[in-house]
Amino acid sequence: MRLISVIGGSQIERNSDEYRFAYELGKVIAKNGFGIVCGGREGIMEAVCKGAKEEKGVTIGIMPSIDGRDANPYVDIKINTGLGHARNPIVVASGEIVVAISGNYGTLSEIAYSKIFGKTVLGYKTHKIEGVIQIHKPEDVLKYIK
Repeated sequence: MRLISVIGGSQIERNSDEYRFAYELGKVIAKNGFGIVCGGREGIMEAVCKGAKEEKGVTIGIMPSIDGRDANPYVDIKINTGLGHARNPIVVASGEIVVAISGNYGTLSEIAYSKIFGKTVLGYKTHKIEGVIQIHKPEDVLKYIK
């Protein structure tokens, strides 16, 4: 299965624009036959997995913990690493492209690893740095994954 990496803030409110965007993105990705790989926790990761599951998509969480108890309820496959933030390169290496939504320093590190790995990085309300292609609606990702 082809995978898309989705990264972003874990401290996002469920009623925020960023959460809604991630939720809709999950639906778009799943409807088009792609799986999602993310950090598996709350916030953006929960939203994208929730959207994907509503469309019968597959979700993979690269978990920071050793036991996976921190996984959101929409993760199908938990890969428990015990690595904390050191799992970030694995998250972005696993997808064909990377979509960054909001986020803080963890997301910034994932963007940096994405660029080191030569990945296309799309961004919505995230770090505005060189190499991040800003998108405005979830469907915009389709131009980069077809």
